[in-house]
Order: sequence, then C-alpha cells, then structure tokens
Amino acid sequence: MDSARDVVFKKSESLDGACTKIEGYDFNRGVDYPKLLASLFSTGFQASNLGEAIQIVNEMLDWRLSHEPLTEDCSEEEKDLAYRDTVKCKIFLGFTSNLISSGVRDTIRYLVQHHMVDVVVTTAGGIEEDIIKCLAPTYKGDFSLPGSVLRSKGLNRIGNLLVPNDNYCKFEDWVIPIFDKMYEEQIKQGVLWTPSKVIARLGEEINDESSYLYWAYKNRIPVFCPSLTDGSLGDMLYFHSFKKEDPGNPDRNPGLIIDIVGDIREVNGEAVHAGPRKTGVIILGGGMPKHHICNANMMRNGADFAVYINTAQEFDGSDSGARPDEAVSWGKIRGGAKTVKVHCDATIAFPLLVAETFATKF
Repeated sequence: MDSARDVVFKKSESLDGACTKIEGYDFNRGVDYPKLLASLFSTGFQASNLGEAIQIVNEMLDWRLSHEPLTEDCSEEEKDLAYRDTVKCKIFLGFTSNLISSGVRDTIRYLVQHHMVDVVVTTAGGIEEDIIKCLAPTYKGDFSLPGSVLRSKGLNRIGNLLVPNDNYCKFEDWVIPIFDKMYEEQIKQGVLWTPSKVIARLGEEINDESSYLYWAYKNRIPVFCPSLTDGSLGDMLYFHSFKKEDPGNPDRNPGLIIDIVGDIREVNGEAVHAGPRKTGVIILGGGMPKHHICNANMMRNGADFAVYINTAQEFDGSDSGARPDEAVSWGKIRGGAKTVKVHCDATIAFPLLVAETFATKF
C-alpha cells in the first residue's frame, strides 16, 4: 500500500511563479470588456492561445511604432516612403476569400485604411468579393440550405452566406471595360501588368471607401495574389481573352498578359528589403496566402513574429494546418520567434484580437 500510495500521490514540482495561474473573468465585477478580453490569457485552452496572440501582436506593434515620425515639410508620398524606411516591424497580413465574404472584410478594411499593415496576400476571391460587395450586398443564409434548390434560384452559398448570381453579372459589367482599358495601355504604352498592379488598378477604379482595395491603392500598400485566375476574376479574364485574340493566330494576340514573375520578385523583396528590421505575420486561414507569406519570409531567414488563426489540423500534412514550428524547420519563421496558432474560426477571434491590439494603439 505504501508503494501504491507513493505512485498515486507522487510529489509535485512547484509551478508557483513559473506558470500563469488559470483564472476566468469574474462577472461580479460587472461587464468590463477590456478586462474580459485580458482574462483570455489565463482562461486556458484556445482562449489562452488567443490571449497569447494578442500579446504577440502588441509586441509587433510596439516595435512598429518605435520609429521616429517625420516632421519635415514634405508631401504625403514622401512621408509614406520615409515611414516605410523607418518602421521597425513590417507586418504581413494574409487571409482567405471567405473572410472578405464575411463581415471580417470591414475589420481588414479598417487596418488597411489606417495603414496598420504593410503587405497583404489573399486569394482571387479575396479580391473580387471586396469589389462585388461595393456593387451589391451579400446576405446571411444557413449552412443547411440545399445546393440544388439554391442553384435553381440563382443563389450561391458560401457557408451560411448567400451571394446572388446577379452580383457576378454586375461584376462582369464593371470589370470588362477596365480590362479593355488595361489592354489598350498594354498595347499602346507597353504597360507590363502584374497581379498586384491589376489589383491596385481595381482599387483605384472602384473608388469606394468601404473597399479595402481602395484604401490599399490610396495608401500604396501592395496586395499580392499569385492565384488571381482562381475565381470569378479568372472567369472574366477568360471571357475577355476571346474578345482580343486573332482567330487565325491566337498566339499572335493573346489579349491581356499578366506577369506573375514580377510579383514574386516584389513580395520576396518586401521581406528581403526589411533588412535588419523585424517582420511579423498575421495569417487568417490557410492555403496560398499562408504559404506565400511564409515563403517570402524564408528569404530573410524567417519572420520574427507569427500569429496563425485557423481551424485546419496538421495530421494530414497540409501546410494549412501546420503549426508555426513546422515553418521554423523550413526557415520561414526564426527559431527564437514569438509564435502562436489559435485554433478558432477567424470571424470570432480576429475582431477580438484587433480590438485589443491595433484599435487601442492607433
């Protein structure tokens, strides 16, 4: 019995002072949202991961805001360029298209509008859905709505969101004339279009303050999308190409040409030219935006801060589900970096994170 007792009641190593004590928020204090959000760190499970993400992003911002502001009498463009040269933590923001379809678009627009991030990477849907929302609304539906019924009504479902097919018709009417103008500039002025230049042009043309692409254009924040053809934009480019080709010799006049190599130089350069400064990555979801940002940071031996928010699992070997430590093995995140993965729907976690970071510091 003494032996059994020794096994069951093995003496513990003391954790006092070494670990955070688990405590939740006491509502006897009333509803104090800043204190409630601060209590996430000591709540445990994914609440603690979100609390840690808040701390890491605030550390990114402390580095970012530790530059000397420019006070000389100069233009806004000169101030912007000087700011880029002096900011001590360049922030890369990546997200998948579903988040632009959701209300998180407004949170992202806020960050870009106030130049709180420096580089954006998204999917084709992350571009077109922003533009389409300027033309017509997206609606709340239900996850269980049957696809065949929705198809008969001309309604497209994104999770529990509904997008009328008419929205994409309006998008076609809006974007094709812009492609026509871009094509003319390609032919007559020798303009070499890259995905990021196309995206900046769309942001300029939409001229709508509800659009994050408009603010990216206005604030000269590059938006990268190497998968630009993987969505409605690709459909529009496909149809547009037939308007311009020579039926007798399609190779002679292929229509609008978009150079993806130019953009890989640009996005990798954003990381490389950060030089001795730090870089931080905030990635919502997985897929191409996650890898594209991490791979760019590999060119500088890894990012210094990384916050992932997604629900993907690592057990199938996907990059989407991979934790930050896997990226460390590739040199995409530095070995001593501050990192965390929040296993949570970004529509829940990201607005809370922004409320306790960017929104309190700017």
